Amino acid sequence: MGGISFSHESLNLGNNDPDMLEEYDFTGGVRGKYAKRYEEGANVVVIEPDVAEYFPDHDSVNEALRSLAKIIKRQRQDQPGAEN
Repeated sequence: MGGISFSHESLNLGNNDPDMLEEYDFTGGVRGKYAKRYEEGANVVVIEPDVAEYFPDHDSVNEALRSLAKIIKRQRQDQPGAEN
């Protein structure tokens, strides 16, 4: 007994979305993989190409921003009249 196979053309799932092109292949995709993370809150920032050269991934961007945030916090605390 052989398994049933379908070609992409034979699978008409009724998707008439003009943004979903035929060449998109979601084979092996996982539905809802990032749903929980997105639900918790997502901030998308577009980084210009000249800046992106220095940050190969999201971890390096986050590390740099955390370092910058620490510097800003320290400077604010060192200002006269700042509440400590």
